[in-house]
Amino acid sequence: MDYSFLQHYWWFLICLIGGIFAFLLFVQGGQSMLFSLAKDEKERMILVNALGRKWEYTFTTLVTFGGALFASFPLFYSTSFGGAYWVWMAILFCFVLQAVSYEFQSKPGNVFGRNTYRWFLFCNGLLGTFLVGAALATFFTGSDFTVNKGNMTDVLNPVISRWGTEWHGLEALADARCWLLGLTVFFLARTLACLFFINRLQDATLVSRSRKYLLLNAIPFVVFFLAFVIWTFLAKGYAVDPVTKVVELVQYKYFLNMIEMPIVGVVFLVGVLLVLFGIGKTLLSKEYHSGIWFSGVGTVLTVCMLLLITGFNNTAYYPSSTDLQSSLTIENSSSSEFTLTVMSVVSLFVPFVLGYIIYAWNSLEKKKFDVKDLKDDGHVY
Repeated sequence: MDYSFLQHYWWFLICLIGGIFAFLLFVQGGQSMLFSLAKDEKERMILVNALGRKWEYTFTTLVTFGGALFASFPLFYSTSFGGAYWVWMAILFCFVLQAVSYEFQSKPGNVFGRNTYRWFLFCNGLLGTFLVGAALATFFTGSDFTVNKGNMTDVLNPVISRWGTEWHGLEALADARCWLLGLTVFFLARTLACLFFINRLQDATLVSRSRKYLLLNAIPFVVFFLAFVIWTFLAKGYAVDPVTKVVELVQYKYFLNMIEMPIVGVVFLVGVLLVLFGIGKTLLSKEYHSGIWFSGVGTVLTVCMLLLITGFNNTAYYPSSTDLQSSLTIENSSSSEFTLTVMSVVSLFVPFVLGYIIYAWNSLEKKKFDVKDLKDDGHVY
């Protein structure tokens, strides 16, 4: 395990966590439909409690994603989180609203009312998913920053990274491709939520309505996803010369990455097909309820491969649109070899953690969720 292997290994782990996080966003997608899919208090209670048993998975995965980035690629963490902080603060605020809402909406003495916290959940489902997609799109479009490691010797102002605008990340919303990926993630989350409700809920009315909402959300998801992928594959990408380490724009770079790394390309196509199969099979058969698992696995694979091509094959994963040579790569932004080695040993325990999560998930999913279960369940959201 040389230094390069460790850098690639940790970028793969981060991409995998990102793919799992994208799947778990079905919780946010369901929250965005609390006042549309559900028509009365009973139905809203069912949705909130079905989602409430899963929201901690999403929140924990987001924290793990940020922690892994901080530990393995600290220069990215300081550049992006320290520069584009308005975007990241907005995302974190949305997820804090989610945690507060689930924990306090049914507490005694709630002076704001239960629906106030449900509107907070709706905001998390709407803005949280869109902003995450818009932020990740900058891995392909580039951001307005410069990096000068020589500033570390400046005693008075040892700032390595500087952001180019006072918008601090919000300027990404001026790029149409960021909107495309933001809307893609938003409608993907809602699509997965519909599949989740169809799989988990006992209420026939909500299941039937979820099938209708599945079509309404799957169509814009597919349109926005294809638009983003086609635009990205045809656009210029940020390539790194393996010898000189000079960053330059190369036409069709991300599409070429798929071709030059055939395993990545094949897994990406398999992921897309699994997502479409889960959606299509559920729409065509009223007796089919397992689409969430096919589309869920497909989401993990697709997102993981999309993130991989931003860092593998001599590509700058966090490009600077202001100064190409300030772009961050997995080589110039990673932790030391010793740190990555120690972290890699710790990462060997990840399968055991995943095994526990799967066990806990299955324990909570022994039967379909119904409002009657709330009477026997000691925890009600």
